[in-house]
Amino acid sequence: MRILVVEDDKTIGASLTWGLQAEGYTVVLVADGNEGLWQATEHPFDLIILDVMLPGLDGYQITTRLREAGNWTPILMLTAMDAALDQAEGLDLGADVYLTKPFEYPVLLANMRALLRGRAQQRPAELRAGDLVMDPATRRVRRADTDIALTAGEAAVLEYLLRADGRAVSKTELLQHCWDDFGKTDPGVVEVRIHHLRRKIDQPFGTRTIATVRGAGYRIEPVQS
Repeated sequence: MRILVVEDDKTIGASLTWGLQAEGYTVVLVADGNEGLWQATEHPFDLIILDVMLPGLDGYQITTRLREAGNWTPILMLTAMDAALDQAEGLDLGADVYLTKPFEYPVLLANMRALLRGRAQQRPAELRAGDLVMDPATRRVRRADTDIALTAGEAAVLEYLLRADGRAVSKTELLQHCWDDFGKTDPGVVEVRIHHLRRKIDQPFGTRTIATVRGAGYRIEPVQS
């Protein structure tokens, strides 16, 4: 799952990024309110962790603009502003959770899981392509009755392709959504990961699930024996 962290404190931002990545999340960290709004508007995220006092737009303004635009990505406000009126304002503007700094990391994770569970209820419990089945919550993948062991990176790419529902997905799009440091990553790694996926989900079964679309990227096709 993709988490957007909008936090201008370098120490807290780095700590959150490291901790969330260790939990298996893909994290995009920005330190400016204007950049945070742009990221949240232009790219899909499962959750936004949002500071209030930021350069450019503040967290309240970001929340207001997202909600007015119909963007209902869960927002967890994480801020040193601990007055009751500040908390009430954040929640009234559309934040889902308001936590104050300093915070306990297990409490942050518990609130995140609660928000993500609610969001996951809107998604299909399983993703399918023919007899290939993936449980996005556990990352378990199987074809027919055979379990297929994937790395976290391979599972992220497969999940994104399955969610695209037959749409061609470019290498750049896969990099942005499945690699934390996509801006510094050679696009060639996408080809390598696709190759590894095909060796696991297709070659042993004589199937063709991931198709190359010339000039466009990759897509999931109906299984062909």
